[in-house]
Amino acid sequence: MNVPFLLETVAQTEEKVSFFKLVFAPSSLWIMIPLILMLLWVIYVFIERWLTLSRATKVDPNFMNHIKDFIHEGRFDSAMALCKGNESPLSHMIEKGISRIGKPLSDISTAIENTGQLEVQRLEKRLSSIATISGIAPMIGFLGTVTGMITAFSEMASNPNNVNIADLSGGIYTAMITTVGGLIVGIIAYVLYNFLVDKVSELIHQLEGHTTEFMDLLNEPGK
Repeated sequence: MNVPFLLETVAQTEEKVSFFKLVFAPSSLWIMIPLILMLLWVIYVFIERWLTLSRATKVDPNFMNHIKDFIHEGRFDSAMALCKGNESPLSHMIEKGISRIGKPLSDISTAIENTGQLEVQRLEKRLSSIATISGIAPMIGFLGTVTGMITAFSEMASNPNNVNIADLSGGIYTAMITTVGGLIVGIIAYVLYNFLVDKVSELIHQLEGHTTEFMDLLNEPGK
């Protein structure tokens, strides 16, 4: 057995299937570049939204206690000032509610809900783009594979008497790398999207609890 020959063959094979050579192969580059850009966008949006949501969930634990004290004492201006000094969805909603004190409770509740909807829309900004990428990235990758397979078999059909199996198989697995790339981008986007959606849902639940607490405060006898 010619061991040096076998080692040389294995080394050549490993060189041919180098990951970076497959990713940046000219035949698949037109698909891989959009997929890479999509992945970078997903990572950017995830980091930006995660930081935004983290800031939104950080509320002074004594915020609502101070609001209660100010409302009980009739110090509405102090309550408004406290809300303006706290840049958070909760403070914006409570501020809107305080500004409507004196009007029917149904009007106050509606004003708070409308403000809450605007805050949620702001928190969900760009999330739809991640959801879209999670769906289309695998399809784009599959498109690259299909077009690569069509090209490979077209070349084989045009010259059936001189088919080079090595070149044919190389073209096929180079084309299939686009499907792998699309699936990777799609899976990452899907996981990160659901993580952010869970964070938004958690924050909405927190806001609903505090706004209910505020409305109960206004419903107290003598208020």
